[in-house]
Amino acid sequence: MKPKKLYHGSPKEIKGKLIPKKARDLGERPQNLYFGVYATEKKEIAIAKAIIGCRGVKASSLRFNKKPYGIIYEGEPEQEQVYLYVLPSETFQKASAKQWYSPVPVKPIKVEKILVKDYEGLVRKATEKEKKKFFRKYRH
Repeated sequence: MKPKKLYHGSPKEIKGKLIPKKARDLGERPQNLYFGVYATEKKEIAIAKAIIGCRGVKASSLRFNKKPYGIIYEGEPEQEQVYLYVLPSETFQKASAKQWYSPVPVKPIKVEKILVKDYEGLVRKATEKEKKKFFRKYRH
């Protein structure tokens, strides 16, 4: 069953509707490559996604099944705040167990400014071992 609302996190303030775009995924997993606006049912995951997308973060990944949800491999967030968009679910389709996407623009129901320092526990720096594995896998 589709939830009534979904969450989208962004390091940028977006005026008006969120516009679909081609998603990127270094692992090229099909569920992460739809053209659309991505969202999740879990507010904390959306906030983590916004934080790892901050200016200053050069390499990161998002996990959906375990806290902390975001892992930063290189850099660190240089922004004090990010944005959480509460979205109506009508135009969204299931992309994976934890993700939804809308192929059409979506007007937020609500926008919240989120202070990064209040949600630092949702992300963490990668260990040296994790960094080596990540860069070995994705830097050619």
